[in-house]
Amino acid sequence: MGQRLNRCLDVPAALPPLRRRLLLLLIMLFLWLYMFYSCAGSCAGLPARGSPAPPPPRAPDEPRSPISSFASGAGAKRLPQAVIIGVKKGGTRALLEFLRVHPDVRAVGAEPHFFDRNYERGLAWYRDLMPRTLEGQITMEKTPSYFVTKEAPARISSMSKGTKLIVVVRDPVTRAISDYTQTLSKKPDIPTFESLTFKNRTTGLIDTSWSAIQIGIYAKHLENWLLYFPIGQILFVSGERLITDPAGELGRVQDFLGLKRIITDKHFYFNKTKGFPCLKKAEGSSKPHCLGKTKGRTHPNIDQEVVQRLRDFYRPFNMKFYQMTGQDFGWD
Repeated sequence: MGQRLNRCLDVPAALPPLRRRLLLLLIMLFLWLYMFYSCAGSCAGLPARGSPAPPPPRAPDEPRSPISSFASGAGAKRLPQAVIIGVKKGGTRALLEFLRVHPDVRAVGAEPHFFDRNYERGLAWYRDLMPRTLEGQITMEKTPSYFVTKEAPARISSMSKGTKLIVVVRDPVTRAISDYTQTLSKKPDIPTFESLTFKNRTTGLIDTSWSAIQIGIYAKHLENWLLYFPIGQILFVSGERLITDPAGELGRVQDFLGLKRIITDKHFYFNKTKGFPCLKKAEGSSKPHCLGKTKGRTHPNIDQEVVQRLRDFYRPFNMKFYQMTGQDFGWD
């Protein structure tokens, strides 16, 4: 290179001064262009002077922190892959709060009521209600009234035939009394439980048009769901065992959803005042968390003759429900 440069600069002295200067300028311009294009390829990846060096690329298998991902707006809103479809006053709120402790579960807090009240708004509206999820995480929602809504099974199947369904069931007599207690707290002047239970108390004819009674006929509602979903795609959670053995029931739910069993006994403690289990740490918190004061209300005293008549009424429906699900919930 040095010899070539010397030869290039060896301008004949016999040339006139003006032509000699022009020739030198052309040679210098040529050398400058040569050096510029030679450097362009090798210097392209270098940072500009004074600018910070780019961060090293992330390895393909290096996991992204969920916290940093959500903080930066990563993830996408997806339609739910699993839905808690019922039942009212069965323990659906407790189940959802317990499940939200799992890092791979993201759920809507409020009940969307999409498949029963807001279906005309469309799936885009429904999806927009969902939280952002990363790949591998499950999007969930819960609306207990879906289980007794005639149109809900077909609508959910239309969204996705692979949707996993969860039903939290409870002794239908206790559930009916709990349902009535909730209504009584909002409308203290409603008729007594006993008077609402019967069309005619003398004949003992149960009023199945009263929603508190009608919801507990689980076998009837399940028949509608089995027209659209196989029984293996529906998980039935015991509301009673959710209180006495929350970790055991949550283990079944995690298995059903294909999740690692992260929620265990260590996450719960039993609150004697409320009469049900609470979380030692809630989602995104380091403090204990119990369901609000609207849960665990004290039930009014109900005439035991009425309670027994209701048990007799529900017994054949319960037996059929046990056969359909392959589970004995021990309500009789």
